[in-house]
Amino acid sequence: MSQSYKVWNFVQEYSLLLIFGAVSALIWANMDYDSYHHLVEFVIIDHSPVGHLHDGHRTLTLHYLINDVLMALFFAMAGKEVWEAIILKNGSLRGAKALTPLIATAGGLLGPIGIYLVGAFMVGKLAVLANGWAIPIATDIAFSYLVARLVFGARHPAVGFLLLLAIADDAAGLIILAVFFPSGDLSPEWLGLSVLAAVAVYFLANRLPRMLDASRGDRHYTKIAEKLSFWPYLIAGCASWYGFQQAGIHPALGLLPIVVTIPHADITFGMFDSQKLEQHDLLNDIEHKMKVPVEFILLLFGFANAGVEFSAIGDATWLVLAGLLIGKPIGIFLFGWLAARPLGLGLPEGMKVNHLIVIGFIAAIGFTVSLFISAVAFPPGDIQDAAKMGALFSFGAVFLSLLVGRILKVEKID
Repeated sequence: MSQSYKVWNFVQEYSLLLIFGAVSALIWANMDYDSYHHLVEFVIIDHSPVGHLHDGHRTLTLHYLINDVLMALFFAMAGKEVWEAIILKNGSLRGAKALTPLIATAGGLLGPIGIYLVGAFMVGKLAVLANGWAIPIATDIAFSYLVARLVFGARHPAVGFLLLLAIADDAAGLIILAVFFPSGDLSPEWLGLSVLAAVAVYFLANRLPRMLDASRGDRHYTKIAEKLSFWPYLIAGCASWYGFQQAGIHPALGLLPIVVTIPHADITFGMFDSQKLEQHDLLNDIEHKMKVPVEFILLLFGFANAGVEFSAIGDATWLVLAGLLIGKPIGIFLFGWLAARPLGLGLPEGMKVNHLIVIGFIAAIGFTVSLFISAVAFPPGDIQDAAKMGALFSFGAVFLSLLVGRILKVEKID
């Protein structure tokens, strides 16, 4: 994957805003936890007539608004990247070129899970902590991408390899969230609403106008669809989100079925590429418009989820950290080596096997998604706070990545 284009400035802005929100929450929570908790759990709507919004109660809190409603926009953007990587002709997850990083991704999932569960068994708390097995699987795409550029340089093939791995990692994380971490009692029949919304908006706002224009030999109906812009998809998104919520699947994933129905150009330049700004298909236009709101949402997310007291450090902290800092590098290296050498799939030109070790440490930066999974894997309390602390401490992978890169004498390609 070429890295010759400029990186979107918003990636750096996003990182800084997210860190600012998280650091602010940490400071506030350790100075006055009660007031911080009172703000985050502030009740916006009580006994809402629109349905059960949180833990079976008709209550909308600030925390629920951020994690379950607003974060749907963030996961929609992540889903868009995964969808493009799979479906487009030059998508990074298509063809043989994706096999080695995909196999390495499997190691990056199994390694952390294994380390976490074995560690929980060894400390005699497997029954209590087992549900946190998915927390250390996450890779924070934006942070890992920025660190990879620091270690390898902008044009090194290892950066593209890391991005491929991170995209696949996020795709696996979305599936795991949906399957293993329901937000309530499962009522799968409600998924019919999400499916119906996706099928209806695809046919009525996307496929049908093109079919009618093909029969007429003009673009009359397509122009009508273009004037409607994103509104049909917004309505369908709301219906899909509600279907996920009522089905008991985490509603933050509720926009994903709609993302795949939106018209898009059959071209991709890779994640965070500035040339995306020159694409004006509806899908990319919506992503451009979501840029600033999602930056602000991630600021709120960091603030609403990182506010834990340092006294909360416990077994879950070290297990999450071990899964990320030990399981990730080992799993990615072993599976990547297996794919590149014994299976003969090879590595991108200019990339060495020992670069897999560095990539493993860079991929150990969990942060955003690890915090999110911590919030759904455990109920509010000491264990959840301890797990979140492990996700925050995963920033240590930044310094380990730089150190290992120096030890292995990685040559930067800028």
